[in-house]
Amino acid sequence: MLEKLEDTLNKTCLIGLTYFDKSGEVIKQSMLGGLVTKVDQEMGITIELSTTESAKKKAPDFLIPSTLTCWFVAPKGEFHTSQEGVKLVNPDYLVTWDIHQTKEKEEVAEGEQQWWEWVPRSEKPQVG
Repeated sequence: MLEKLEDTLNKTCLIGLTYFDKSGEVIKQSMLGGLVTKVDQEMGITIELSTTESAKKKAPDFLIPSTLTCWFVAPKGEFHTSQEGVKLVNPDYLVTWDIHQTKEKEEVAEGEQQWWEWVPRSEKPQVG
């Protein structure tokens, strides 16, 4: 298990995200992957997402919380992400988060941001 936030720098990770509505029902699941480019205890871990080889623009960044309890050494293999044509080969880590909606759409005032609670999955993910 990782001990320091800085240990994730320049490592590749496959990120499994499961989104739940306020009643606990799964809204969607997605799989992202990329390279950790920045870490900050307050702001979180910045991952430059992998893109297809034909993509002409810079890969987007994705920010996740700085909690390390959901980071596990990944098994060797080829992993396909939710982005068409994007896969990771032998990533360093598997990371999984459950993301819970905290307000129904009707509860969010116009112009207000939708709020989500990120909960790390601290059990090693099953692959295969």
